This record gives sequence, C-alpha cells and structure tokens, in this order.
Amino acid sequence: MANQREVQRLALQGGLKAVSQIEGKGEPKIGVEEFMAVARRFGFSQATLKKIRAAAEAEDMGAGPFLANYYSDLKEPCVKAFERVARETFGTKYAIGVSSGTGALHAAFVAAGVGPGKEVICPAIGFLATAAAVVTAKGIPVFCDVDESMHMDPAKIKGLITKRTVAIAPTQVQGGVCDMRAIMRVARKHRLKVIEDCAQSCGATYRGRLVGTFGDMGCFSISAYKIVGGGEGGLIVTNSKRLWERASQLAECGGLWRPNRFAAPRYKGELFSGTNYRMSELEAAVDVVQLHKMRATVRRFRAVKQRILKRLKSFREAKPQVLNDADGEVGYCLRFYPETLDLSERIAEALRAEGVSCWARGRRGGPDWHQYSFMYPVILRQGPTKPDCPFDCPLYEAAGGKARYARGDCPVADDLFDRVVTVSLNQWYTAADCRHIADGINKVLSAYCTPDAGGGRWL
Repeated sequence: MANQREVQRLALQGGLKAVSQIEGKGEPKIGVEEFMAVARRFGFSQATLKKIRAAAEAEDMGAGPFLANYYSDLKEPCVKAFERVARETFGTKYAIGVSSGTGALHAAFVAAGVGPGKEVICPAIGFLATAAAVVTAKGIPVFCDVDESMHMDPAKIKGLITKRTVAIAPTQVQGGVCDMRAIMRVARKHRLKVIEDCAQSCGATYRGRLVGTFGDMGCFSISAYKIVGGGEGGLIVTNSKRLWERASQLAECGGLWRPNRFAAPRYKGELFSGTNYRMSELEAAVDVVQLHKMRATVRRFRAVKQRILKRLKSFREAKPQVLNDADGEVGYCLRFYPETLDLSERIAEALRAEGVSCWARGRRGGPDWHQYSFMYPVILRQGPTKPDCPFDCPLYEAAGGKARYARGDCPVADDLFDRVVTVSLNQWYTAADCRHIADGINKVLSAYCTPDAGGGRWL
C-alpha cells in the first residue's frame, strides 16, 4: 500500500518519475543519404562518391544537422553569416538573405509603400521580375524609356511622375550601371523612394561606389545565373532600420526576425500579413563563399572587356554602347549598335562564323521578357483571378490612374533592343583570347562598315 502511494505521488512532491529514461533511439532525420544527395549534385565520380560515403558513415552525426536559418547548432548560422558578409561587402547597416531576387524586389516594394493605387517607374529594358514584383505588391508599373546606355534615361523620368508615384526602380542591366547620380537627383527632388534592381550587375560600381547602395534599398539575385550565387537566392541591403523591418515582415511573416517574435506591434504598420521568402542554410552556405569571391570575379571581367575595347577600331555604321561608368561596370558583355536591323543580323552572323560568341535580335527575334512590350504577364493587365487587381483597382481609378501598355511607348528601347549586337565575354579569357576576339570584331566590322579615323574610341 505504501509503495502504491509512492507511485501515485507526483514527482513534484517527491514521488517517483513516471518516465525515468527513453529507450527508443532513431536515426538522424537528415543524415548520410541527404549528404550523399548533395555530393552527387556536385557531380563527383562514383569512385569519389564511394570515398565520401565511407567518410560520412564513419562519423557520428547524432541527431543530424537542422538546416534552418533561425535554429542551428552552428555558432553563426550560414544565413546569418551571409547577411553579415553582405553588410561588410556593401557597407550597409542591414541585409536580408531571401530565396530569390524576385522575392527581394517584392519585399522591398512593399517596404517602400507600394500598394493599391500606387505607381513605380520601371525601365523599359531589364527583366520582367522588376515590373512583376510591383504588380505582386499591388502597384502599377510605369515604363521609362532608355538612352544609348540601354539603362533608364534620367531625362525621361520627370515626365512620368504623377501624384500616384511612390518609387523609381532603376535596373543595372547586363553588368552595366545606370546614371545613378542623375536618377537620385530626380528622386530626391520629388521625394520618391529608389529601389535598385542590381540582379544583373552584382559587384558593379558607379563613381567608385557599389550599386545597390545609392537608393533606399538595393535588391540582388544571388543565383547560379548571376555573377554571385550557386543556386536560387536573393539579397536586400539598406541603411534604413524601418525599411529593413518592413521588408523582413513581408519576407518572413512568421516573425522570427523580431526581438520578441509574438509581441504586439511596436509601432503602427510594423506587422502585417506577409509571406515566406527565407533563404535556406544550404543555399547560404554556398552563397557566403560566392560573395567573398565577388570582387575578384568582377576584376577579371573588367580586365577582359577593357583589353578588348582598347583594341577596337571606330566605324561609322556601328556605334558603341554608351557606358555610364566604364571602369565600374562588371563587363561580362560588349554591345554596339549597327545602324540598321539588316546590318545587325549580317554582322552577328559573320562574328559567329569567326568564332566570336554573340547574338542579335534583328528582324527575326521572338518575344523576350527583357523588353517591356513583351512582358505579357504585366502588359496584358490580367490578374490571376477576377477582378484583374491591381489594374482594375478602384483606388487606382479614383486617383486618375489608367494603366495602358503598347509597343511604341518607349521608342528608343524598341529600336535599340532589336538592333544591338551583344558579344558574350568570359572572365577567364587570356590576353591572347582578348586579342583574337578584338581582331575578329575589327575584321567583321571592316568588311561591313566604313572606317572612321575621327570617330570616338570604344573605351
């Protein structure tokens, strides 16, 4: 009877514990097989994979790694390390690692106040993601024509600003840079936010300063397709704590970014329903290494392009792309404008025959979401469900807005996008490679164009 009372007495009262030990022991949730799946993705040979498996199986993995941003057995989780290196690299107070460049843009636009009834000025040449992220934020993209740098023309911005405009989204195109000084001058005069889309030019500089640090927020695609990145990822940088908090809330609605996750709002507008654009630990583990390589990668690209440009001759019928900062662009492509579409097609064909990697749209180019008039998900003004928000938004209509898109809205972009010849460059070209490519370009242009001894130099 006494023993029975001892069993029934609560452990808090000095009784026996109901559970003194756990006998069950499982395997790690994430263990050897997952590690091998990553190793196979790196393309190792079967012989090497066998050695890697043997080494992995010899380790005691315990419960295995927990590959999430906010919970890690590492002293500094990989995402936190990536964000720290981003802050150090760009010299900003805040950085957010996210799952994609599009997610970065969406979060930044919402943070900047884009929403129903609001407009954002976007470049006519860039990529669909910039304008699409404005629509996802329930705003309306307004396309701005480009100049001969193929970047947003600062002189065209003022004419597009309305009482509905809240932001400008200059895009640094294909390794090049916008005229950020002129763009910022317009933006500050009209009290507009600037969201820089630097997806195609990570590491580029304008007047010695890294792109992404001029505007209120800088957005990057950190992916396998870009200068920095190994898979799919994105980055936001800013010096504004309030913008960082709002972008974090959109990108991580679960509130894990907050000092006290479940606390009431600390100020009006801090909390709202967002989504989940969290960067994964595996992605960040690769991208933090990639970000450390950025400056060296950009230096190699710049050196290659400048070697080639210095050797190119001038021709009357082929005009070099205007460079807003020749020393600051990344330089992974070289562009010029033959004076007609027919000439563009003939030059591109001849360059490829000479072994120079290049392309030109000419007359036969199909739809391309890098030019505004082909961005069908935006210009068709259709939402995923009826009504077609934000294009049919009563708030937008009440403010006098009327979104309409048509080819011809941005005539310079229409013209240059079809005529431009783009030569692809590789950071690993040797001095001899650069010489041969330059000689190939000179050879072709000499055959189709008129030498212009008094013309301006390419560099």
